[in-house]
Parts: sequence; structure tokens; C-alpha cells
Amino acid sequence: MPKIEDVAKQAGVSVTTVSRVLNNRGYISQKTRDKVNQVMKQLNYQPNEMARALFRRKSNMIGLIIPDVSHPFFSQLTYYLEHYADERGYKLLLCNSNRDVLKEGQYIEMLKKNQVDAIIMGSSVLDVGHYLELNLPIVSLDREVANHIPMVSSDNLMGGKLATQLLIEKGCTQPAFVYRGIGGPHHQALLANGRAQGYDEMLDAAGMTPIHLQLNAALEDEQEIEQEIMRLLQGHPGIDGIFASSDVIAAEVVQACRQWGKQIPADIRIVGYDDIKIASLVTPRLSTVRQPIREMGERIIDLIMNQIEGEEVPKMNILPVKLIERETT
Repeated sequence: MPKIEDVAKQAGVSVTTVSRVLNNRGYISQKTRDKVNQVMKQLNYQPNEMARALFRRKSNMIGLIIPDVSHPFFSQLTYYLEHYADERGYKLLLCNSNRDVLKEGQYIEMLKKNQVDAIIMGSSVLDVGHYLELNLPIVSLDREVANHIPMVSSDNLMGGKLATQLLIEKGCTQPAFVYRGIGGPHHQALLANGRAQGYDEMLDAAGMTPIHLQLNAALEDEQEIEQEIMRLLQGHPGIDGIFASSDVIAAEVVQACRQWGKQIPADIRIVGYDDIKIASLVTPRLSTVRQPIREMGERIIDLIMNQIEGEEVPKMNILPVKLIERETT
């Protein structure tokens, strides 16, 4: 009676690969899958159901790698991811990479040792090859990494357009886009860059010149951040509107404008992005573009579960955004 080792040898693959094909677990190319199935049929191989049951034993853990758990967007998203994972009988292993390549690599090794059943990829600094080698179900957040890896994001391009359109409609003649550069070798792949693209397209259509102001990502002291924003704005005294790439940055702009003596919205109008809790707590309350954070968390867990169960999943999952106007415009 043929054994699994016989199938692996004749198919030219590892025993692990044959096991993954049998249990429909992890990413296996269709070519490899067809080859293994063909050899099993030729050898009349009958898998040991007891062994398969042992192989199917799961850790019921999902690895979550995010760049900064202290950032309100990621902490809020993590809350919903944990909630929906728990509903499906899974726990999260939280990995805070701090956008450090070495640290992210160490976390991947840790997740391998803990035999997680899947990974949610929310960081953006490590080469995607490190993830693909895991042969695990993966969902990417806000980043296109490979054709077969499903991705979840909000409609960043539309969000950028909605925010900029509001500023133009409110009479702003020199609205600026303010963002914090995150660096890293793969940051250009982030779909969040669509916010800047939407801003640029709306200004080009209105015959205005886009102004991009990049904040120093290394600054952590609140007073230093305020001073940096003030210097940027003082260097462009005609700016009468700000589209910030996040609500956190928008709140920092509000504080800097207060220190500078600028009245909001009389002197300058501000629109953020995310609609995290801080947006309705800061004074004046932020106008912003709402990301459907709860729905994004639910969609990510659904995609993970469907992959674990061997189902095909949609690769592009773009959720709609909504403009929320409050007191800063």
C-alpha cells in the first residue's frame, strides 16, 4: 500500500506539501495541487484519515502584525478584529512592529513557532516574500502585496476627493495636504496614498496647485510636533484649508493653529481622515472622512475564516467611505 512519502517522491514535492494538498491548508499553486492529485490517483493512494485529523488540529490563533498599536486607528481596528475573531472561536496574537524591519521579522518567526492558523498583515516594511514563505492564509490591510493575497481597504481615492471637494466648496483657495511620512521600503504600495491622489486630482480639476506638507515621523513630543506644523504653515501663509491624512494629524494641526492664533474655521478649515473617537472629542470637533473600521475588521476575519476553510475569496475588498462634516469646516 503506497504511503504519503511515495506520493511526495513521485510528485517531486515535500511530504508537507502533500499534506497541505490533502487538507486544503495554506497556499499551494494550482499546478502543484494538480500534480499531487494526479500522482495520488495513479498510485491509488488512500490517505490515513486518523493522520489527517491529527494534521488538522489547529492552534485557533491568528497572528496580527500592525505598525503601531498606540495609534487610535489601529487600536480601534484591533478591537473589532479581536471581537469578530473571538466570535469564530479564534484568538489574536498581537505583534506591534513599530515599522522596524528586524522586529517584524522576529515576530514572523514567533508566529511560525506558535503555529498560527493565519496572519493579518497590517505592517508595511518587510518584504512580502517573508510572508509568502509561511504558506498560511493571509489578509493584507491597505496594501497590495501579491495577486493571490486578499486585501481590505477603504476607498482612499474617493476619501481624498470628498475631503478636498469640501474645502473647495467652503471657499478655500489654497488647501494643503498634510501627512506624516512613514518611510520603509514598501510604503509606496500602501493604498492610503490614494488620499493624496484624490486631493491632487480635485485641485488639478479646480485649477489650483497642490501643496504637500510632510511631517517628521520621528517626532514624538507634542510640543515639537506643534512647532513643526507651525513652521510649515508659516512657510505657506496663504494656506486657508488643510486636508490631513489622519484624524490624529488633524488634531495636531488644530492645536498648532490655536498656538499660532489662527481661528478655526474662520481663518483655516480642517478635514481629517478615519473618524476615530478623537474626531468628535477635539475642540472644535473635526470634519473628517469616515472609514468603516468595524466593517473592515469584520471583512478581514471573514476572509481569514473562508481561507482556512479552503474557500475562494475575493482579492480586492474596497469598502466605501463617508464624509462627516463637523465644526472645523
